[in-house]
Amino acid sequence: MAVTPLNAQHKELGAKMTDFGGWEMPVEYTGIISEHQAVRERAGLFDVSHMGEFLVKGEDAGEFLDYLLTNKISDLASGKAVYSPMCYPDGGIVDDLLIYKLAKDKYFLVVNAANTKKDFDWITEQGQDFSGQVVIEDHSQNYALLALQGPRAEKILSQLTDYNLKKMSAFSCTEMEIASIEALVSRTGYTGEDGFEIYLKPDKSVELWQKLLTAGEAEGLKPAGLGARDTLRLEKCLCLYGNEISKDTNPLEAGLGWTVKFAKEDFIGKESLQEIKEAGLKRRLVGFIVKGRGIARHDYPILNEAEEEIGFVTSGSYSPSLEENIGLGYLKEGYWQPGQKINIKVRSRIIAAEVVEIPFI
Repeated sequence: MAVTPLNAQHKELGAKMTDFGGWEMPVEYTGIISEHQAVRERAGLFDVSHMGEFLVKGEDAGEFLDYLLTNKISDLASGKAVYSPMCYPDGGIVDDLLIYKLAKDKYFLVVNAANTKKDFDWITEQGQDFSGQVVIEDHSQNYALLALQGPRAEKILSQLTDYNLKKMSAFSCTEMEIASIEALVSRTGYTGEDGFEIYLKPDKSVELWQKLLTAGEAEGLKPAGLGARDTLRLEKCLCLYGNEISKDTNPLEAGLGWTVKFAKEDFIGKESLQEIKEAGLKRRLVGFIVKGRGIARHDYPILNEAEEEIGFVTSGSYSPSLEENIGLGYLKEGYWQPGQKINIKVRSRIIAAEVVEIPFI
């Protein structure tokens, strides 16, 4: 397994480690629920250095990204970030990305760890067919990534930088020094809380990790693992690649229609997605609360009251905030309304559930 520069730090803290997309990553330190609650109420610190980072630059970089991605990229202001799916011609999703505009004709792309090679190969292939001036570089080995998340994140980070963090709006980014360490910082995250994602040189990551934990001690900051990261994003219904989105799903049925800018002249998948939109969705991602005993897991069948299969679970977990078992799944047309009674097939058992409005909190 690949390891992040903070691997030894996690083990010293007693983290339970797991294989995540070929990386040895911390699942939890003191417990998923306590780490989840720390992020919701105070702050948590995540190591997400396994994510992939690319630079796309050149005179026509913005035009190329408009063609590559479903969202509008070229009119992004410098110092701003945007979220976008990247689709195949049939509308299936290659990956979902964060795109930062660092300067005129210079963009920083962040991709999911398990998709890094696949994404780079796909983007490079599309770049070869693009007539404009564009350079695509994989810088994944040049960055570690720390995510400081929670309502006290700004107060904690402000102890280590002279930069006025109050000036940073959501989905903005800037270069700054944190504890004399150069970093690219964005006001983004994957928890539904306020927070910052900090990109820095790998050889500086241990130093900054330790300084952030020290600075946050009085504020109740906790190191947090992938377990809490998953329950946090699930409560806010943030899609996870390989679960809610994949090559077999499209942005419209996944509830990401707001990221698909049909007004653009062209983008990969536009024609297919227009056809899907005009024909009407045949299935849609919905949220549900489990009423019976049990947790709905990925790929469990969803049944109607006649026990006919009408969909499948994409993600499910206990929600520490709601103190109930929740889940996301795709359901056939006609079963999307909040209040709809459904059933989850848990191995040989059938447990009751109910469709609810999302996000859950």
